[in-house]
Amino acid sequence: MAHAVDAVIEALSGVIDSSRLITDPLRRLAYGTDASFYRLIPQLVVRVDNERELQAVLAACTTHEVSVTFRAAGTSLSGQAITDSVLIQLGRAWQQHRILDDGRAITLQPGVIGARANQLLLPFQRKIGPDPASIDSCMIGGIAANNASGMCCGTANNTYQTVQDMRMVLADGTVLDTADSASVADFRRRHGPLLARLEALGERTRANTALADRIRHKYRLKNTMGYSLNSLVDFSDGISILKHLMVGSEGTLGFISSITYRTIVDEPLKAAALAFFPDMATTCRATLALKSTAVSAVELMDRAALRSVEDQPGLPESLKRLPEGAAALLVDVRGNDEVELDKRLGDAMAALEGLPTCEPIEFTRDVSTYSMYWKIRKGMFPAVGAVRDKGTTVVIEDVAFPIEHLEEGVRQLTDVFARHGYQDAILFGHALEGNLHFVFPQGFERAGEIERYEALMEDVVQLVGERYDGSLKAEHGTGRNMAPFVEREWGADAYQLMWEIKALLDPRNLLNPDVILTRKATLHLENLKPLPAADNLIDHCIECGFCEPVCPSRHLTLTPRQRIVVRREMARLEQEGRHEERNALDKGWQYDGLDTCAADGMCQTRCPVGINTGDLIRAWRHEQHGADQRLSAPLSRHFGAATRMARWGLGAVNGVHRLIGTPRMSRLAFKARHLSHEQLPLWTPAMPRPAETTLPSASSGRMRRVVYLPSCATRMFGPAEGQQELSVMALTLKVLERAGMEVIVPEPFNQLCCGMAFQSKGHLDEANAKADEVNKALLVATENGRWPVVCDTSPCVSRMNERLDGKLSLFEPVVFIHAHVLDYLSIEPVDESIALHVTCSSRRMGLTDTFKAVAQACAREVVMPAGMECCGFAGDKGFQVPELNASALEGLEQAVAGCERGYSNSRTCEIGLSQHSGIPYYSILSLVERASRNGARKPVSN
Repeated sequence: MAHAVDAVIEALSGVIDSSRLITDPLRRLAYGTDASFYRLIPQLVVRVDNERELQAVLAACTTHEVSVTFRAAGTSLSGQAITDSVLIQLGRAWQQHRILDDGRAITLQPGVIGARANQLLLPFQRKIGPDPASIDSCMIGGIAANNASGMCCGTANNTYQTVQDMRMVLADGTVLDTADSASVADFRRRHGPLLARLEALGERTRANTALADRIRHKYRLKNTMGYSLNSLVDFSDGISILKHLMVGSEGTLGFISSITYRTIVDEPLKAAALAFFPDMATTCRATLALKSTAVSAVELMDRAALRSVEDQPGLPESLKRLPEGAAALLVDVRGNDEVELDKRLGDAMAALEGLPTCEPIEFTRDVSTYSMYWKIRKGMFPAVGAVRDKGTTVVIEDVAFPIEHLEEGVRQLTDVFARHGYQDAILFGHALEGNLHFVFPQGFERAGEIERYEALMEDVVQLVGERYDGSLKAEHGTGRNMAPFVEREWGADAYQLMWEIKALLDPRNLLNPDVILTRKATLHLENLKPLPAADNLIDHCIECGFCEPVCPSRHLTLTPRQRIVVRREMARLEQEGRHEERNALDKGWQYDGLDTCAADGMCQTRCPVGINTGDLIRAWRHEQHGADQRLSAPLSRHFGAATRMARWGLGAVNGVHRLIGTPRMSRLAFKARHLSHEQLPLWTPAMPRPAETTLPSASSGRMRRVVYLPSCATRMFGPAEGQQELSVMALTLKVLERAGMEVIVPEPFNQLCCGMAFQSKGHLDEANAKADEVNKALLVATENGRWPVVCDTSPCVSRMNERLDGKLSLFEPVVFIHAHVLDYLSIEPVDESIALHVTCSSRRMGLTDTFKAVAQACAREVVMPAGMECCGFAGDKGFQVPELNASALEGLEQAVAGCERGYSNSRTCEIGLSQHSGIPYYSILSLVERASRNGARKPVSN
């Protein structure tokens, strides 16, 4: 196969840029990994940007008989998105959308994240039907190709039921757009025989009454086993059959390049309850009782599942005291208005009346509690994976019983798992649909473990698929995991139909072979993913991919998940003494793994088990050069002198800029950086002037005092050349004093630093020493914690919260402004549309809403660009690795078009934001100062 892949690369070299034909071992490994417990490493990864490139890849692969697999987010769990051949990976070029008919429909490209689609529909009070637990990470391509459903979706609102139109690329490169009458007419003319064969299959199926009835019966339940055979009984037109066959086909019949959904109403009022029952039998009876009511979702969790999350913040303490056999239902009720919601809540309570519970059932409408319940439920699978033994993987089985057999099905399935020694398995799922997930740790390395898993699967197939005629894969897709069992669930007639469909649309069997349909009886036991112990910081990761959408380097090099994948493989190769392969991964690790990681911690905000991959990267950097204190130690000791030198350097550079102008300065800086082998920092027109030091006014004896710690960044970096703006330090003092406060600046403030600059580079001893210096200075300045402390830079506050004395009341600037400043100012909002960037540190501290509230109080319109959780400037990386900043902010200029200014709360972030937005960005304190400039200060009592 290697020679054939080389031929494919040669054929594509004139069509696709070489940077998007990926063959190095590190990125093939990283990009080829998905959330399943299977591992195949592609020989070639191709990042296609449009249909033309996709058609070229398909043509080359067809010519050279090379199979191809499509990949969107890689959050699938059944092994359907991996290959050892050619992997086509979608990037940011596939994120277009179009809202139709006032939100009643939406056209989406496959690279749009599911949650983003719902965000776009929010103003119309609509949403897409599918709502998988991974909706914040998975993409539309995977949602459609797997016919994913989720918590509230059921069988009524999945992709199959809500698809309106589809644009697809078939194996031979043909494009069909069902929304375009010309495209449909051309397809009918050119591919009439194909459509006739599909229509004939439909006629044959409908004529076979037993088979047609069986198909209808199977799709009463959630079912993603095999192809969507319901298309053959639901439709007679070949185009409609083909469109619906593509749904759930897992990339084995063609590529979905866009899909139009009929959207559903997003009821705005929501309530939820965690109802605890003494045993599973009562819990199942409660589910049946709720089936006849208008509840939106009923999520079942057994005692083991509850135990896995009982220490999560916000959950009731009573959870830990539940009896051993207890179980719970998360009941969700929604309505369009208060009357409707109250009626539905009353109906739900009436349905449960008389059933024994462990404690009274209480519905909450509190947004934070409601969100916390669902966050815990959606993160249950990864959370379970986090408590497994090191070196083991985590397996999730996804079955559905007919709802009338839920109670006995659960009991017997639990017995099956216990019989095979899986006592630590947990159960949860979408109870209203009889859809259950069994999750358990599994080590495949020890002798006999593969055989034990094989025996378990045999019993599961017999119980679910044969005895109860349920679904062996209800919503996670067939993939490789269940492909050997499709015939046993469906029977010979239906299975033969599926092979005929595959032969019609992929006659050479080159599209994702062995997924859904396979002749290999033991495929589910092959190519199992190794998860060796590598580092305590990351060993709990199950590679779910939830972290990826918020990573600033996701489109440039690697994501947190991919960095963990590579680190684990390095550890495995070291343990096995395979040094040559280990060294091959080293070649790209420095840049892809270390240099381009912002270490911003945003991954931790999405990780169900709280892994901060930045900690791993900082530890690695510490191993590399943390012990080398030749520069860091003297810099730490003489920090004040270092910041003065930095200001002098900025002044000198700014002087040259004024002298020769921006065009010549840009060329000169580019040449200098090139000659220095990129050791010199990048100069841009947004490069700041040196900051001017400003001291507070003389003591006034006011009772409202605050200690102000100016960060080292704001002490060094002033406004950019040409900006008529005060330094951040001057702005902060002006706003605080205008609010009637006496401001105290700790001494020696020019020497102080929270230590973040050292920590990010792995100089952990110096970082902690600097934090200790700040701690001592602030305890003195605050009179041992008597006065609050405000710092003008959000990342510094985040760092200090981790290290400083608990006596100190530390405030991020927007929090302090919101809580202690705005009420003492007469605010007149500026008549402008402004852009707002909430820094990653503010997001991690949960301050997005507070930040937005301050901005909205001070400006007519506030624009917050979506998908830019971190700017990627990351301290000085915007100077040293500017492509990280550029990649993270791609599309920002279009997103803020129409805004006059932008605001944030980190001076270095503002440099990068200004560079890539086309508008100047300033501190949020500048906006507050402008909005309060013309108003008299409200009276403040002394």
